[in-house]
Amino acid sequence: MIRKKLVEQIQAKKSYLCVGLDTDISKIPLHLQSHPDAIFEFNKAIIDATKDLCVSYKINTAFYEAMGLKGWEAMEKTVAYIPTEHLKIADAKRGDIGNTSDQYARAFFETIPFDAITVAPYMGEDSIRPFLEYKDKWTIVLGLTSNKGANDFELQKILSADNNQSDFLYEKVLKTVAGWGSINNLMFVTGATQAAAFANIRHLIPEHFLLVPGVGAQGGSLKEVSQYGLNKEVGLLINASRAIIYASTKEDFAAAARNIAQEYQTEMASYLG
Repeated sequence: MIRKKLVEQIQAKKSYLCVGLDTDISKIPLHLQSHPDAIFEFNKAIIDATKDLCVSYKINTAFYEAMGLKGWEAMEKTVAYIPTEHLKIADAKRGDIGNTSDQYARAFFETIPFDAITVAPYMGEDSIRPFLEYKDKWTIVLGLTSNKGANDFELQKILSADNNQSDFLYEKVLKTVAGWGSINNLMFVTGATQAAAFANIRHLIPEHFLLVPGVGAQGGSLKEVSQYGLNKEVGLLINASRAIIYASTKEDFAAAARNIAQEYQTEMASYLG
């Protein structure tokens, strides 16, 4: 999916909502758990209930990989069911030596036709380059994450080569990786619980899209993220997973999911003007 199409969807729907399909079979409504295709049936209902309110769906592949072949089949069917107008994100956090990343890219851009994939930058450019080689696909690089462990590395200070400047490691990642691609094929993950850093992040990468987890169940503020993170083409994809898909554990789960997604969309519309 090209950037222009994504921006047009955001403007048309007045929404920059990404619904996370982190579907855990133990948490879906009981009446579905015995269904032979429970995960897909649940996802299908969530998609039908929210597709006019969001511009993207993010599938955390761990929840599907843990189920083996059945999980992979559910993931493939879910990706095929998501409308083509939506950005389809594989939250897989891959990143390995070049030839291995090449196979990961084939898996998530060809075998299962996602539009984007999350990757870890720790191993450097050659571990990310195979993803960037795909036309009209997005590589979403971990920047500043919302977990407590971000303090272990991402928020540690490092000296520049001339020892004249001290940056956080995440700042080094953003500035370096931004030069490997463009605003048309690179996004960065920035956790909503790190809202205080958004102004600085926008200074470093003013035009890139940011995928922002952590709003909702993790306590991130949509208002603060929007205040400091929006740019001239919106530039944000706010992911909400548990707050939406598990809004109810009863037979009204899809309607409840829609209600929460509608709340997000309405608030987003107010920030877009």
